[in-house]
Amino acid sequence: QVQLVESGGGLVQPGGSKRLSCAASGFTFSTYAMSWYRQAPGKEREFVATIGSVGGFVNYAESVKGRFTISRDNSKNTVYLQMNNLKLEDTAVYYCKASRPPTLNYWGQGTQVTVSS
Repeated sequence: QVQLVESGGGLVQPGGSKRLSCAASGFTFSTYAMSWYRQAPGKEREFVATIGSVGGFVNYAESVKGRFTISRDNSKNTVYLQMNNLKLEDTAVYYCKASRPPTLNYWGQGTQVTVSS
């Protein structure tokens, strides 16, 4: 069955870095766009970054541009989110999403990232 398993979350100080990974299985990874979303306590889930199926297209939320980098390795069925210069407001549960328009969407269970001094 389809599985998306996020890892790499945890506690980090402001200004620090974290690299999240999302390992995919159960579908043809290289034909899906992959995205990261996040949800902070009491807030709606929001878009963070997306990357095209072969990595040629990337897009970021304004709040993370210049600090976060999304990448993928289709040979490992894995998407990554490198997060630098983390801020308190980056604290959230981070989810990866696989999508193939118009209707196919899969979500992972999320990984907690806490930015705190």
